[in-house]
Amino acid sequence: MEPTNWAPEHSDALRDYLALGMSYAEIARAINAKFNTSYSRNATIGRARRMGLAGDDRPKDWAQLAPKSRQAGLHRLSERYDAMSKWFVPAFEPVPLPKLRCVAIEPRHLSLLELEPGDCRYPYGGDEEGEPITFCGHKQREESSYCMAHFHLTCGVDAEPERCVGTALLGIVEAA
Repeated sequence: MEPTNWAPEHSDALRDYLALGMSYAEIARAINAKFNTSYSRNATIGRARRMGLAGDDRPKDWAQLAPKSRQAGLHRLSERYDAMSKWFVPAFEPVPLPKLRCVAIEPRHLSLLELEPGDCRYPYGGDEEGEPITFCGHKQREESSYCMAHFHLTCGVDAEPERCVGTALLGIVEAA
């Protein structure tokens, strides 16, 4: 038998509560309240199994799951959670933006979800509470996250690219 830190009175209470038909979560709460312990539901299940008491804790009239062909599809689930989808994708309303000290480029004001690979990630807005953050969206400079104008604005005219990529020579080694 495995070593355990359950006191004999705790095991007896577990046996009594199982006989009353309580769930393992209810048993854990009852034992914790009675003996000032901190057993979890899983600890009570494990102890019941080690004692040989644990069986299928589902009622015999448990509702069976529908076959996969009859389960709700993803498109039906998305309809159920349509109200919550507003939490994940905020609605951007046009906001008059102040004239920035920026470069001679007119930003496209794309949201984060509208950005595609190769678009400039220079942010606009977000300075005030509730103000949406948009991005420049013009073509990125090579080896940079920003377009040429925003790269020079943030790093200076003589700056090196963000990541210097070196070439590596690869040699083929024969396996013996």
